[in-house]
Amino acid sequence: MKKSLLSLVLFIAASFGAVKANPLPDEGMWLPMFVERLNYVDMEKMGLQLTAEEIYSINNSSLKDAIVGLSNGPKPRGFFCSGEIVSGKGLMFTNHHCGYNAIANHSTVEHDYLKDGFWAYNLNEELKNENLSASFLQRVENVTDSIVPFLTPEMTEAERGDKVREIRKRIEKRVSEDGKLNPVIKSFFGGNEYYMFVYKTYTDVRLVGAPPSAVGKFGGDTDNWMWPRHTGDFSIFRVYANENNEPAEYSEDNKPYQPKWHLPVSLNGVKKDDYSMIWGFPGGTERFLTSYGVESKLDSEFPGLIETLGAKLAAWKKGMDADPAVRIQYASKYASTANGWKNFIGQTKGLKRLKIYDKKVAIEVAFEKWVNADEKRKEKYGDALKLIKEGYDEQSTVLKDLLYTSYCSLNGSEIIGYAQQFSGLQSLLKDKKKNKKKIEKIINSLKEYNSTHFSNMNTNIDRDVVAALFEVYAKNIDPAKYPEAFTKMLEKFDNDYNAIADYLYTKSYFSSQEKVEELLNKPSAKKIAKDPAFMLAAGFLNNIQALAPAYRSAFPKIAKGDRLFIAGLREMNPDTKYYPDANSTMRFTFGSVKDYYPADAVHYDFITTAEGILEKEDPTNDEFVVPTKLSKLIKEKNYGQYADENGELVTCFLTTNDITGGNSGSGVINGRGELIGIAFDGNWEAMSGDITFEPELQRTICVDSRYVLFIIDKYAGAKNLIEELTIVKGEPTEKALELEATEIK
Repeated sequence: MKKSLLSLVLFIAASFGAVKANPLPDEGMWLPMFVERLNYVDMEKMGLQLTAEEIYSINNSSLKDAIVGLSNGPKPRGFFCSGEIVSGKGLMFTNHHCGYNAIANHSTVEHDYLKDGFWAYNLNEELKNENLSASFLQRVENVTDSIVPFLTPEMTEAERGDKVREIRKRIEKRVSEDGKLNPVIKSFFGGNEYYMFVYKTYTDVRLVGAPPSAVGKFGGDTDNWMWPRHTGDFSIFRVYANENNEPAEYSEDNKPYQPKWHLPVSLNGVKKDDYSMIWGFPGGTERFLTSYGVESKLDSEFPGLIETLGAKLAAWKKGMDADPAVRIQYASKYASTANGWKNFIGQTKGLKRLKIYDKKVAIEVAFEKWVNADEKRKEKYGDALKLIKEGYDEQSTVLKDLLYTSYCSLNGSEIIGYAQQFSGLQSLLKDKKKNKKKIEKIINSLKEYNSTHFSNMNTNIDRDVVAALFEVYAKNIDPAKYPEAFTKMLEKFDNDYNAIADYLYTKSYFSSQEKVEELLNKPSAKKIAKDPAFMLAAGFLNNIQALAPAYRSAFPKIAKGDRLFIAGLREMNPDTKYYPDANSTMRFTFGSVKDYYPADAVHYDFITTAEGILEKEDPTNDEFVVPTKLSKLIKEKNYGQYADENGELVTCFLTTNDITGGNSGSGVINGRGELIGIAFDGNWEAMSGDITFEPELQRTICVDSRYVLFIIDKYAGAKNLIEELTIVKGEPTEKALELEATEIK
């Protein structure tokens, strides 16, 4: 892709409007500390009925206190999903796919909670989860003035990074109160600003409820990222605390956490143009990405990821379909990998279809014209785009080879990646006497991990992964660049990739737990060095290490160029309210419930109903199986209080909210501060949304709160959970804050 005359035409016709206009009300992942100054007036006009203080406050309880960041450790710096507290006893809603790993870890062939669902009908039945944690934001502070004045233009990017880390660690340690709090400082706007987010993290988080996958994953990969949707994508957890309501390790003596705020759940449903806001922890966006970054993704990055991940998924799926135990074993990593793989496909289509490259060029042309109109601006920002271009040009020389080599070897099959972990031991064994203590330590560590490694994989599946990925690698890489060990394998087996895979799993020590144990009991540098899997791993690693420096060396140029470009854009448009890219910190987005037109003569309504579940039902396809009890409830229209005014059960709805990965599980909240749904997906037509927001197309897919409660109540019979919630139906006589205060008391 090259810049074209079309870009200049677009610039003349539209660039100034595109660059200078403020974001539309729907666009933006906003920092909560600025809600009153930047957003409140717009939010109120659109239907918000809470005050700014009720939304975000440091000194008083506010809506932000009901928002949860989910992670896998006690001191997270980011979050894989979001959640929301919905009762005065620490009950939390999130997505089914956010709880998927926890549900899978508790599942066995005899008790398959993925297939059958899980429900705790009292506190004693709730299940503990290793490493799962829930973080609550206490406050946000602008620490830019504590960092930026110590960064000089003369610094290299490495020196700049070192200084930022030094200051960040010092501030975080001071604020942590000896580990009671978890302060996290992150950069914004390309490193032009810094903010500190102070969290309190609870590590006792227990599984309370989850629908069967036929509800929580209904539609599977086929419906993923698609609308219309009929997926009950939710799961339920509970946060526990000690007797003082403070974080504590798991203990039977712990009590349900008493939140400062929890969300009432609305049964009033949604209508077109209703106000909606979403609070959560979006993982990452690239709204300031240049045309050079878009070009790199389309030409180099996405094609390789799509091909390699697709080959791996096909091999996994084959094995999972053949064995229920393997299906459970691989369920979580298959789901997460498949989600990313389809995302890359969708992004590719979206970037091309919506001509995002040309739109980025238009912005850059306007920027360069503005810079060149003033000598001081030329001195300050003149190198911004030049540095970015040079960086991506340097990366382009190695990116394809680096990606295919990595994802087809060390990050591809289990056996090759596992063999590489023995390189340190192999090196130490060359001098056993000198390295005796180190050898003992590393052997003990490898022995401890051995059983864990093989419990998380299936050798028959991995054998198929080896064959598939080696074929992908051979097709895409110049044979002159193959590792010597790989070339010899191809010659030995006459380019038969299945034969190579069979050979590895027959001859390699790293093919079974027993063989690894045998090797570690009598370790030898020579044994490891001559192992076929280790030889391949070493060869691939050497190639990766040879390619990596050229790739990494470009980052300082891109980082500096991005920082200057973003600073220049903001100076160029002083009246524009810019929001920073998502970086797994708390954000809110506000918009409305709305339909859309994905293509010519095609219109999508803003809701789906339970009738659509039966329309999609296909007993021969595991993605569209409908549980018998659910089918009966729908056919009888036995929806109870969860039906809408027409007697139908709404399953999912659309909003214009601006979200991305990490927002999964975020609560969708109406103007009164009540939960109306749970966000779980974006739509296929706007998969380029992480790079450019498309207001006419971009939609958030949400499971309706009424469908969530219907499944809990009518399907699962978990009335204990229904009784625990603050359920609102009809026009409330009090604001959400008053409702919650009463419930907590």
